[in-house]
Amino acid sequence: MRSASPSPVTHWLSRRACLIGLLSTPVLGPVLAAEPIPVPKPIFFPRGSTSGTAGGHVQRGDKMLYSLKATAGHTLTVNLTAPDDNVVFQVYAPDTAIGRDPDGVLQLQGKPLPGTDDHQDATRWQGPIPRTGIYLIVVGSTRGNARYSMDVKIE
Repeated sequence: MRSASPSPVTHWLSRRACLIGLLSTPVLGPVLAAEPIPVPKPIFFPRGSTSGTAGGHVQRGDKMLYSLKATAGHTLTVNLTAPDDNVVFQVYAPDTAIGRDPDGVLQLQGKPLPGTDDHQDATRWQGPIPRTGIYLIVVGSTRGNARYSMDVKIE
């Protein structure tokens, strides 16, 4: 025995009831889009040069990420300047993982080079490159929004 297909009116009413049910479902809280994980901006040196410059703006609470390819045995020099002296940096060893915690706060899982730890407020640093790889330079503001310029040199 074949069942009869619903009439167009019954089909329309069924779809409308489904839509009303969806619209009347309570929302438990705001639905926020996941904050994307930032991709570091590479620092390139002009052909034949051992230094380069990067810069811009960093908003309060944000971080600007830069990547730099370096070879073991060389010396890295980073000099960060800001008109309001409110910018610091950290240099992380290769294989540092970039992610976000459940609240969306940027997290770095890796080891900063000695003298550039998060609590040392580095604005100038010079030190040896311990191993070949891509290093991460993280720039952040100590107070308010900040403009900055960063000179990077490998010798």
